[in-house]
Amino acid sequence: MDCLFCKMVKGEIDTKKVYEDEKIFAFEDINPQAPVHILIIPKKHFASLNEMEEGDKELVGHMFFIAAKIAKDKDIAESGYRTVFNTNKGAGQAVFHLHMHLLGGRQLSWPPG
Repeated sequence: MDCLFCKMVKGEIDTKKVYEDEKIFAFEDINPQAPVHILIIPKKHFASLNEMEEGDKELVGHMFFIAAKIAKDKDIAESGYRTVFNTNKGAGQAVFHLHMHLLGGRQLSWPPG
């Protein structure tokens, strides 16, 4: 498989790692859209939310739990932060390995995009 994010998880591509456990890998986005912009990915490869299986519910819930932990660690939990999944090209997904964006550190506008 030639997946950019899978290569990052395996250590084949350098990242600015923020968090790692047995299920999740999180790193700083290389093109940040906010002062804090972290990508949180499952180590298990699937392209998007559309490929989730019944057994993946706990994994995606764990991603949200870790997002909240990282937000606290980065001191943006109280001021506010956003979590986003882009699903497929029309929504802006560029890397087809499920990933959550964690954005904060500035006033975020609404609606996005």
